[in-house]
Amino acid sequence: MIFKAACLIFYSVYCSFWIGRSKSSLYHELSTEMARIHARKKGKSKSSKPLRVSPPEWVLYDNKEIEELVVKLVKDGNSPSKIGIILRDQHGIPSVNQITGKKIGHFIQKNNLASEIPEDLQNLIKKAVNLRKHLEKHHKDRHNNRGLKLMEAKIHRLSKYYRSTGKLPKEWRYEPDKARLL
Repeated sequence: MIFKAACLIFYSVYCSFWIGRSKSSLYHELSTEMARIHARKKGKSKSSKPLRVSPPEWVLYDNKEIEELVVKLVKDGNSPSKIGIILRDQHGIPSVNQITGKKIGHFIQKNNLASEIPEDLQNLIKKAVNLRKHLEKHHKDRHNNRGLKLMEAKIHRLSKYYRSTGKLPKEWRYEPDKARLL
């Protein structure tokens, strides 16, 4: 902390690049933790999977059986994240990637069962649709109105990334009226 304060003073006094910036912005430039997108807070919660090189010995399934389970669960209409939870809770498979060396999404794409919109984007769109329905009834709810703007900004940012990587068509656009039909 003392070192950061010394750097802060040094940069604020001697470097012409920092002229005109506030001390708080200098401190944020020097801090090493990532901040939230729409808030200035920094997260403290950290969760990490246990370090394990080899798959656990007590798992009773081999690669082929796990792939068949994943394909069956996708055909039942489950999302990749829900498939991971089902495999963990009902079948005792802690991590598909640890056992097979491939992720759930790989098996889904291999069998041509992937949805046209990625799961995380689809979940954000569902949230935005529900928020729009809420704002139709409660049009003076300013807090959720701001939340909708932030959520739609996140949707646009994520869809731009997926268009650039080729997971979405180049002409795909988020339109709230069409999103209601999804």
